[in-house]
Amino acid sequence: MRFDEEERTTLMTEEAKRTVAVALDYDEDRKAPPKVAAAGYGYVAERILDLAFAAGVKVRQDADLAEILAAVDLDAEIPPEAFAAVAEILSYIYRLNDETAKGAFLS
Repeated sequence: MRFDEEERTTLMTEEAKRTVAVALDYDEDRKAPPKVAAAGYGYVAERILDLAFAAGVKVRQDADLAEILAAVDLDAEIPPEAFAAVAEILSYIYRLNDETAKGAFLS
């Protein structure tokens, strides 16, 4: 199948608009890499985000990392090439949680 330039641009634009979301499960005590707890595109991604927001889970946007992690099997550990990026995100989340907890005690 061949696409002309306009059709190719439309397909690329539609692909760029696709929402992707990944939820990770991480247990500090286990001393193992995080696992992919949920992943999806489109409607499923929107539901993952809705549930996260409703539960007060901190969400960080990183489309490239989400694409990599969405390809990982559910309940599988994240791949080594994602360790640094995920560690940075976990650090960010822990700082936010710590700041939120401190603010709650000061109010």
